Amino acid sequence: MKVTVVGAGAVGASCAEYIAIKNFASEVVLVDIKEGYAEGKAMDLMQTASLNGFDTKIVGSTNDYAKTANSDVAVITSGIPRKPGMTREELIGINAGIVKTVSSSLIAHSPNVIIIVVSNPMDTMTYLVHKTTGLPKERIIGMGGALDSARFKYRLAEALECPSSDVSGMVIGGHSDKGMVPLTRLAVRNGVPVGKFLSEERLTQVAEDTKVGGATLTKLLGTSAWYAPGAAVSALVQSIVCDQKKMFPCSTLLSGEYGLKDLCIGVPVILGKKGIEKIVEIDLDEAEKNKLTESAEGVSKTNGLLEG
Repeated sequence: MKVTVVGAGAVGASCAEYIAIKNFASEVVLVDIKEGYAEGKAMDLMQTASLNGFDTKIVGSTNDYAKTANSDVAVITSGIPRKPGMTREELIGINAGIVKTVSSSLIAHSPNVIIIVVSNPMDTMTYLVHKTTGLPKERIIGMGGALDSARFKYRLAEALECPSSDVSGMVIGGHSDKGMVPLTRLAVRNGVPVGKFLSEERLTQVAEDTKVGGATLTKLLGTSAWYAPGAAVSALVQSIVCDQKKMFPCSTLLSGEYGLKDLCIGVPVILGKKGIEKIVEIDLDEAEKNKLTESAEGVSKTNGLLEG
């Protein structure tokens, strides 16, 4: 199986590294517009192969999409990252042009490719790929919810003072500081609702810390995070390539599910060899429904900027 990662920066390189270390892909192609950059990252990563025990071949390419031909999955991380004080929505102008060009170049060489969008604003960039490529909806996936849920579980484990492996939780809604909907009511520790261990006030704090998870890291690092985003992407790619049929919250085009349509937003989906094999509709209470609707309104507003 062949995987392409467009953008050899911190997120793209981390994504390629995690995919290689998991050893489920035969080849990973890194693509970047900066001369020699992807080639250098690929060489550096390949020099870890004997140390980390993987056989995946990693190659780099300076804007030569012919090397991506016949990719099964392609990940778009390219675009400008957030700086401190910036919202994801402020990136739309530059990143929209990049994502359109990249997606068309990928499809020209891999017409059956499944595309995973990471570039921000992620829900709107995913919607843009739908509107400009004509690919079937199941083959276009936005990564955000998988990352947001990992950050949610980190905050839950922190509050519970337990290992992350004890915790299960999910974030739906838009991949934005205001749009995320952490489902605290449904979060569990080994099957037991976390509300048995944490007060309502503490759970509210966990949810708020989750929603600003990206902004918190951007302030500390001076740019967007990369380890967790790279790991989140690699988990999605593995579920597709290995036909694991795992459930992740991902940004997908809705056609009436959850009472929403004509937008991409994070909801639980089953990921397998066809891409999104099923959209899972879970029972939300009134407060959760209202938050998801409000989040969808924000995503639709950002989508409107594509036409401006």
